[in-house]
Formats: sequence, structure tokens, C-alpha cells
Amino acid sequence: MKISIITVVYNSFNFIDNCLQSIVKQTHNDIEHIVIDGGSTDGTLDVINKYRDNIATLISEHDNGIYDAMNKGIKLARGEIIGILNSDDFYVNDIIIEKVVDTFKKYNVDSCYGDLIYVDKNDTNKVIMYWKSSQYKYGSFKYGWHPPHPTFFVKKEVYDKYGAFDTNFEISADFELMLRFLEKYRITTIYLPEPIIKMRFGGVSNKNLKNIIKGNINCYRAFKKNSLTVPLFYFFYRLFPKAKQFFLKNHCFK
Repeated sequence: MKISIITVVYNSFNFIDNCLQSIVKQTHNDIEHIVIDGGSTDGTLDVINKYRDNIATLISEHDNGIYDAMNKGIKLARGEIIGILNSDDFYVNDIIIEKVVDTFKKYNVDSCYGDLIYVDKNDTNKVIMYWKSSQYKYGSFKYGWHPPHPTFFVKKEVYDKYGAFDTNFEISADFELMLRFLEKYRITTIYLPEPIIKMRFGGVSNKNLKNIIKGNINCYRAFKKNSLTVPLFYFFYRLFPKAKQFFLKNHCFK
């Protein structure tokens, strides 16, 4: 089963090598790697070109933000499954993609996801936060739950049928997409109860209070766009499950 991995990158010279290595080392032998570069000027492309033989498609041009770039990759993807690995993220081990593909085959689902480990950007052995997820139940989004998007793998046919990222959601298009797929269209999914990706701490939506507030407002908009009811205490529900992740910092994982 072919799986397409999309990497969006812009001026990520310090981290892109780590990301690319983690894909090259995967044991699954049918990976289509698509790299969408936003026109990097810091030497990122020099690093990418060292892995050119392992990259099916490389595009380097101006884009209209990260979600626009992701949509380019989705449109180009030829795999039955699509995953997204950002330029400063990497897989926790060499058999993760093999496990993901086996999960799709075994359970015949539309999507799957797992746990996410936030790590220090300079010391990736230092765990900042462990995002322990759980098996999805319909309605969970209303109570602040959602899968860690970087771990979310989806069949290509789902994107073809229900659309890709809505670029009107500047910093929360990933949330809107998962909400649309899981809550509005009720695609099938399964939880893979183990860490899948290590992410360097400091995403766009978590950099400052302004962006946190903006992200929560965009999540509210996502419910409205998809004609889904928003509970009165939604923002409290959303903040609480994020806060408790810090208490899982010392969670044991392999």
C-alpha cells in the first residue's frame, strides 16, 4: 500500500535534515515523499537536494502559507494514504509508517492517529510535553478533544471527497479539517496507542497569547462553518485537556 508523506518547509536549515532522515530510514518500502518548499533562502534546498533520490516530488515556489502548501502536496499525492510531516518534526522510530499502513489494512478505516511528543528544539531527547490521545468518540470535539494533527493519517479518497485545508483558517485549518472529517462527515478512524511523531515545541498557534486566543476563535468558527453545535463552556473544555498534558511529561514510552 503506497503512502504519501507531505513535508512543507520554509527556511528550516537547522532541522530539515532530521526530518528527511526519519523518512529515509522507514522500513515501509512504498513511500512517496512530496516536499513543498516556500522558496527558502537559508540553505534548506541544499540539504533537501542531498536526499533528492528519495523525494518523489520537490516544488520550490512562493505559497500563501502553510495550509496552501499542504494543499499543493495533497493534490499531487498518489498514495492511498496521506500523512504530513512538518520540517521540524520527525518520526519516533523507523517502523512507524509500517505500523500505520498495517493499521489501515487490518481495520479498514478511513484514518488513524496516535500520540505526539513535544521536545526541546535543541535537545530532542528532552521531553517538554507528551500528548496522550485516546480512541475517538463522536461528539468529543465539543469537549476540547481532538487528535494531534501531525499524527493524523487519512486516505486520499477522503480528501478527494470532502476537501483539503480551508485556507481561510489561518492558524487552525488543521483543526477545522479534522472536525469536518470526523464530526461532520463521520469518517472512520482508529487510535494507534503509541507515540508517532516528535515535534519541536513552539508551533504557530502556541507562540503567544494573541495566537492562542485567535486559535480558539478560529476553532469556534470551524464549528459554525460545519453547522455543528458549540457548547457553552467550549473554551474551558478546550484548554483543560491541553493543560493536563504537562503532567504526562514523564510518561514512559518506547
